[in-house]
Amino acid sequence: MADPYYITTAIHYPNGKPHIGHAYETIAADVIARFQRASGREVRFQTGTDEHGLKMAQKARDLGVTPRALSDEMSGYFKDLFDLLEIGYDNFIRTTEDSHHAASQALWKAMEASGDLYLDRYEGWYSIRDEAYYDESELTKGEGGEKLSPQGTPVEWTVEESWFFRLSKYAEPLLQLYRDNPGFIQPDSRRNEVMRFVEGGLRDLSVSRTSFDWGVKVPGADDHVMYVWVDALTNYLTGLGYPDETGDFAKYWPADLHLIGKDIVRFHAVYWPAFLMSAGLPIPKQVFGHGFLLNRGQKESKSLGNVTDPVALIEQFGVDPLRYFLMREIAFGQDGSYSPEAIVTRANAELANSFGNLAQRTLSMIFKNLDGKLASGLPIEPADEALLQAVRDGVAGLRSSFADLAFSEGLEAWMRGVFACNAYVDEMAPWALRKSDPDRMKAVLNVLFRCVRDLAIAVRPVVPGSIDRLLDQMGVAADARDYAVLADAGWFDALVATGFVVDKPVGVFPRLELPQTEDAA
Repeated sequence: MADPYYITTAIHYPNGKPHIGHAYETIAADVIARFQRASGREVRFQTGTDEHGLKMAQKARDLGVTPRALSDEMSGYFKDLFDLLEIGYDNFIRTTEDSHHAASQALWKAMEASGDLYLDRYEGWYSIRDEAYYDESELTKGEGGEKLSPQGTPVEWTVEESWFFRLSKYAEPLLQLYRDNPGFIQPDSRRNEVMRFVEGGLRDLSVSRTSFDWGVKVPGADDHVMYVWVDALTNYLTGLGYPDETGDFAKYWPADLHLIGKDIVRFHAVYWPAFLMSAGLPIPKQVFGHGFLLNRGQKESKSLGNVTDPVALIEQFGVDPLRYFLMREIAFGQDGSYSPEAIVTRANAELANSFGNLAQRTLSMIFKNLDGKLASGLPIEPADEALLQAVRDGVAGLRSSFADLAFSEGLEAWMRGVFACNAYVDEMAPWALRKSDPDRMKAVLNVLFRCVRDLAIAVRPVVPGSIDRLLDQMGVAADARDYAVLADAGWFDALVATGFVVDKPVGVFPRLELPQTEDAA
């Protein structure tokens, strides 16, 4: 077994139902987790909900419910969505759990023991929506002259007693971290932004609030609750059993990857490593800030009326076509756009028409022309070996690119293998060989069966449900679907020896149609 691998998403803020951005990030994390598992690593994949803070308290008050009741309801929507998307997380954490309060307080005490916390008075600009403090120099002006955060959200002047973290003390250690580990923040554009921010100087950070009480109590100061980002970031430790540093913590920490949106890179790449340095804990290996998902090129907002319910997309197009589209269409790390038309076009062209049709034709011809029987020991011609090599190259390209989180590039390499197979089918014309050279037809179909199996296993992290249904039809055992089996030269002969027979196949990638409302639009 290779080294353990720990991946996390940001924990999602449940002051509303999940949107397509939540689905995008969590699908990407699931693809990475499945890819690493397929590569032989023991994976720990954590997601969850971030349920404290002023935003949640205000939302609950507006609805006339308790913050806990709101958290329970909203967290359930996220779990339901992730179940629909076939997200294979190992832990769904909620920051309202007792174990998380204990972990957050333990981290606080560790930072306090380092002399990095002190009590003072906070006066400054605060964005409730971002749960973030901003310096005057960072603010912009709205159309009405009002002050806005760099994210365009309203800010208000806040004055209260607060505990402060000596963030200024960690400016140089952070810069050294970035210099020594250029891969710590990715993509490079995010790394450059963070370095410029830290090089501009760091002010100490207000890390507690007294104006509301929905959060983790500060140890020894119960009238204070922790700044929500101290509490939220600690979730990555909580899920491994911290403050117990044995067991899962010893096995999986430091995290291999924090996968987050680009709008919260500062919290993860500046505040979080500084907190960990203060507490004497190892720094995560990488923070990756992905781009935004745009609706027809526009950021979604309630005012524009273009907010998409991901459950509706799943109901329209299916789980795997949506998963495939999001990983294939968008260069990971950059902003990307989606629309129903784009989903249908991509899924039909590549899943239904190219790979799905290849698999269906191959299994159908074996079923009809060979009575479903496979054969070993057939002669391999140069054209066959060329195809097998093209598929090996496509699979290798996918694996290499996925290791670098370049999903679109990896799927492009995979598609080259698929296209090579379809070109081979057209060139060999097994339907014609049936009459002119039945032995050659048999060899061609057996080569195609081998290629379909390898291509299916390669892409399984992206479209797991559909691929498992296909591999079931191909007699591939449930425990023989990871990448290690791709190196097993004897798998095909072993399958033939079992007497396996291909039954009448059922397509796993049906063509999609646009909803009527979209046709009319």
